[in-house]
Amino acid sequence: MAALWITHVDVTDEEEYGKYAKLAGPAITKHGGEFIARGGAYKQMEGRERPRNVVIRFESIAAAEACYNSPEYQEALAFAKDSSERDLVIVELLD
Repeated sequence: MAALWITHVDVTDEEEYGKYAKLAGPAITKHGGEFIARGGAYKQMEGRERPRNVVIRFESIAAAEACYNSPEYQEALAFAKDSSERDLVIVELLD
């Protein structure tokens, strides 16, 4: 069943986070991820506001997890860890 990778991000260091973004996009598409939303306009209705929101569709939770754990994505993630505050969840879509 398809799944969504949903990330809410507050970037604290634009330059370092840019290095993450440069590597993360190709890593995600290599693993079958399709960007649905990537930093566009949003309206915060509840919870903690994080100004960058990304939604990616994968064929399954397993595919999204494989992407996250891949060497390519982990290389990118090394740049995001100290340059942002992030929440990431993978959610299975309804059948």
